[in-house]
Amino acid sequence: MHFPRYLASTLRPRLDGLGAWLAPLGLRVLLAWEYLESGLEKWRGANWFDNVQSHFPLPLRWLPAEFNWQAATWIELIGGICLLLGVATRATAALLIGLTVVATAAVHWPAQWDSLATLAQGYAISDQGQGNFKLPLLFIAMLLPLLLQGAGRLSVDGWLLRDPRGRADALAWGGLALAAAWPLGWLLPGPALVLATVGTALLGVAVWHRRHGTVRPLC
Repeated sequence: MHFPRYLASTLRPRLDGLGAWLAPLGLRVLLAWEYLESGLEKWRGANWFDNVQSHFPLPLRWLPAEFNWQAATWIELIGGICLLLGVATRATAALLIGLTVVATAAVHWPAQWDSLATLAQGYAISDQGQGNFKLPLLFIAMLLPLLLQGAGRLSVDGWLLRDPRGRADALAWGGLALAAAWPLGWLLPGPALVLATVGTALLGVAVWHRRHGTVRPLC
């Protein structure tokens, strides 16, 4: 009767140990390939940002199209290399998430939608008139674990930074909510406002607990 419990207690820490080495590796390699491929296409191709410059979120639409083109090209190229090697992985993931949100707003987001059902039609690979934000959304979902948990031990970051400690307290959740609200506001202003409100409230809770010496993890 105790065998399943024994198996779980034996297997789980070993899977956790392997996961620390290998779990982020597949995400890093796949995303590195995709962003390097996109960056190389821009580097070798002609600038077509003039055609979508008016759809860029502010303040990027005020910048020259050539500047935005070069910035996107080199963020993708350098970001792909950083992901592959696991160098500055959290900062790289944050930059690539921002870049992908901008690309979604400018190219993949539906020009008009009046309901969630209409918006959901844009969750597609090919654009049939309702947008095609499926791949960008998948890339963002794949970048989030790298932003939150890092590159894993099989990386330059893992070799340099060996401190596994962390704290998921109100300050962490509030900061994450505020950081996510800004790019989300380019696509969904209403939910972004709610997220910013929640993040501000959590930061207020964190300040209150800090003043009273009762900081504690939320999970």
